[in-house]
Amino acid sequence: MFDELTTEVIDEAVYDRAVAHFRDLKVRLPRMSELANPPGLLAGFDETLADIDPDAADPMNLFRVHWFNDADRRGRVDVPAHLVLPPELTGTEAKIIVVLGARFPMIRAHKVLAAYGCLIPKLMSGRFDPEANRAVWPSTGNYCRGGVAISKILGCRGVAVLPEGMSRERFDWLSEWVADPADIVRTPGTESNVKEIYDACAELARDRSNVILNQFSEFGNYLAHRLVTGPALETVFRAVKGDGPLDLAAYVAGTGSAGTLAAGDYLKERHGSRICAVEALECPTMLYNGFGEHNIQGIGDKHVPLIQNVMNMDFVAGVSDAGPDMLNMLFNTDTGMSYLVGRRGLSEDLVRDLRDMGLSGIANALSAAKLARYLGLGARDAIITVATDGAELYETELDKASEKYFDGRFDEIAAAETFGRHILGLGTDHLLELNKAGRDRVFNLGYYTWVEQQGVGLDAFETRRSQDFWNGLVDYAQGWDERIEQFNRQSGWN
Repeated sequence: MFDELTTEVIDEAVYDRAVAHFRDLKVRLPRMSELANPPGLLAGFDETLADIDPDAADPMNLFRVHWFNDADRRGRVDVPAHLVLPPELTGTEAKIIVVLGARFPMIRAHKVLAAYGCLIPKLMSGRFDPEANRAVWPSTGNYCRGGVAISKILGCRGVAVLPEGMSRERFDWLSEWVADPADIVRTPGTESNVKEIYDACAELARDRSNVILNQFSEFGNYLAHRLVTGPALETVFRAVKGDGPLDLAAYVAGTGSAGTLAAGDYLKERHGSRICAVEALECPTMLYNGFGEHNIQGIGDKHVPLIQNVMNMDFVAGVSDAGPDMLNMLFNTDTGMSYLVGRRGLSEDLVRDLRDMGLSGIANALSAAKLARYLGLGARDAIITVATDGAELYETELDKASEKYFDGRFDEIAAAETFGRHILGLGTDHLLELNKAGRDRVFNLGYYTWVEQQGVGLDAFETRRSQDFWNGLVDYAQGWDERIEQFNRQSGWN
């Protein structure tokens, strides 16, 4: 049905060459179960990792591809890094919990986990030869950086495919990590131009040595987040809850490739929490069958990803890119931070930590606050969300936002205007509660991308309506873990 959904070896010769390649490099691969529970299963690597630079192209950094890294990303913590945003910043008594992806190695974003999750099934089934194949990573920024990082530390060549309008910081990072400048493929447009990314990948796929690892359709992405991110978020919630009464009311995440949304399936199964998908109001695909351009970097759109479990969603929230753009200035300029501390009474520590929220993280937090207001949540309720990356990836966006919204003068009045407009003035508009008809409508939008354009069979497309399909995917992950263990033994790790 879907190529990666197998635990069998498809090509023994390719598989054997991969084993030999990893034996020569002395690389051991972590199992998904280990990344889901680092405090319990990866303690034996602590001493070795202490001397490894978390930003180095070192295979040992695979054992940091999880949510439990500490602030300097060299050690581990028992509870993943997170912020609990206070009512003064959210306008709601509900606890808005933001779990921080900036603690991941090499790229300071959790997309490196998605990249690992997408490559593993192909390695384990003998469909990727690390010496002969190039790994092609289509993305709107962070996933392709994660893919290039994973490729490099595994001794293979990675190709980044991303829109030319993404932040300069992404391209600066890529230029230092790719084997050849030609391995950075710039496509037209920005966030919303995913179709152009697919077209570039179709051209690259004509060369059979190129293996396309499309995060929007690779179920390894879904499983990595359901089985690794989901338990990590649950750990955070339990830590915030402590012994007090607290209900996990909802999980909120930007659509993007829909991988991160898969953590919501885990949380709903365990806690009954509802799932809210976030998209840019300027490109309201799920909300209004709409289209357009926006700057919430990290949530490519104009289509519904194949790995998005639409029929398990409860809400869709639209956020204008003006909110993250302007709040990025409020959170990351001296003027903005001074306003938050001096006029709004926020602690200096919290204001400093807001730097760990990039544009899509801010959009998620705004959507969580919007949903809390819509549901009338109170102090005994929590909504959990994620910040994929931090503000260091968007420093060049500050000047753009200053010119666009404030004529180049971001002063205290501009800071107050930003706070009033996007925090105090946050409403519950552009928020859709989905019934079955609404879910079916969003699900059906995927037909045009996947069946008509990308050639997915209609039966395979339709089987995704059932939760039995999505729950059944977990069995494949267990099989992949068993394959990883066997692969490691064969490559010299007993």
